[in-house]
Amino acid sequence: MDFTLILLIVAWAFCLVWVPMTIVANRKSHPKALFVLFFAEMWERFSYYGMRALLTLYMAKVMFKALGDGADLKAVAVYGSYTALVYLFPVIGGLIADKYFGFRRAIIFGGVLMMLGHFALAMEGLVFEGNELLFYLSLSLIIVGNGYFKPNVSSFLGEFYEEEKYKLQKDGAYNIFYMGINVGAFLSALTCGYLGEKVGWHYGFGLAGVGMFFGLMTFYMNRNVFGERGVVKEAGVKKVFSGISLNVVILIATVVFVPLTASLLSFNEVLEIILLVAGIGILAGLIIYGAISKERVEGTRLWVVVVLAAFNIFFWALFEQAGGSLTLFTDKNVDRVLFGSEIPASAFQSLNAFFIITLATAFTWMWSKLRKRNLEPSTPMKFVLGLVQLAIGFGVIVLGANMFSTDGLVPMIFIVLMYFFHTTGELSLSPVGLSMVSKLSPAKIVGFVMGVWFVSFALANKLAGKIGEWAASEKLPENAQLQDTLDIYSTTYLNWGVYVVLGAAAILLLLVPLLRKWMGGIH
Repeated sequence: MDFTLILLIVAWAFCLVWVPMTIVANRKSHPKALFVLFFAEMWERFSYYGMRALLTLYMAKVMFKALGDGADLKAVAVYGSYTALVYLFPVIGGLIADKYFGFRRAIIFGGVLMMLGHFALAMEGLVFEGNELLFYLSLSLIIVGNGYFKPNVSSFLGEFYEEEKYKLQKDGAYNIFYMGINVGAFLSALTCGYLGEKVGWHYGFGLAGVGMFFGLMTFYMNRNVFGERGVVKEAGVKKVFSGISLNVVILIATVVFVPLTASLLSFNEVLEIILLVAGIGILAGLIIYGAISKERVEGTRLWVVVVLAAFNIFFWALFEQAGGSLTLFTDKNVDRVLFGSEIPASAFQSLNAFFIITLATAFTWMWSKLRKRNLEPSTPMKFVLGLVQLAIGFGVIVLGANMFSTDGLVPMIFIVLMYFFHTTGELSLSPVGLSMVSKLSPAKIVGFVMGVWFVSFALANKLAGKIGEWAASEKLPENAQLQDTLDIYSTTYLNWGVYVVLGAAAILLLLVPLLRKWMGGIH
């Protein structure tokens, strides 16, 4: 019996029932644009997380297998660089959409680039397997495309809640939107993961490209519901030379930048310096912008974004071990046999999305009840709660490794519980983070500030890669057993996932009163 295939069928059946029910329940209280963006983002996340579920395993087992024991180290290093750039480029994409493209053009252009990247990645395996140049070019297409797509879908959604009748529904809209993200992630980790590990790696990558195609078609075919919002800015259509508009120049420059991005993936040391300088510079720029703002409250609100972005780094650096070291850990040190069938390591990445889908409504209800009683935690306090739950999740893994493992294998229940606590931490922190940025940002730079928010994810993902590298670079004894790798992983997760994260939570707890004051009345 193939238990994973049965689980896959049940998952699709569940989502085919749950998604329509969610739309019907909310269709009268939200604009139609929410549901168009819901499906566009759902399919885009299907493509992104479908590829992500396979990427580290593919690199360790196929792309860099000639490196032997160094394959894991190379895989997590490239994964860290890839995901860091995925979150760094939205700063540029958000700025270009704000000033020139408009949200619609940026989303479509980004989606096309991502689709081409996924199909190129599939082609690399089917025709040119092992070709590192094509592999890096494929990843760079996805990176650059995501820079245009990801921040602008989130920011575009906020525009439909400027009307008075929808303002109070904004948090709810982002929660529904966030569930759409996770429907895509849930189905893709199971579907692309199963197809990639059971049939062929690049069939999984190709299916991710099909998902991106569906996302593009959903957005383009329903663009009439957007009205006049998100159109091309006047500055973008301005002719710069020989009748060529500035937007065309930006498009050409973007295409040229793709191979340059591919080269960054090969040089981790250079990328680390660039990320550090760019990250510090961008966050410092936002601090200065807040300091010189004519409106004092506007300035201090931007400072709140910067401070929470710093703590956001600690959260996601450990959370994003899911696609890197935790996937390798699951592959090597988790007993994955259930009912006589071995579950692919990539399938466990679907647990996070599954728990979000099933728990998000409960969290929304809980915050609503607490709000009515004036007991709802402030946004900074929710960040504290998120960090604490993240640490509990890693504590569960350490407990399983130290007290319940057999021959270097941890019972499956511990990885399931870890994802549960990581998900409850994410639900405390991530949805309110997106909503917070849209509320605290001045309207004229909301796309850019949303991009700045993603800088914290970029730095977090690069740090995540470094943490994975430190674990993978630990020298194993000759004839190493599973217990040896288990000891390395559990020590890494104890030091970083428990001690460092709890320390960050304690510091933020002390800052909560000041941050609430800086928010200027926004809860």
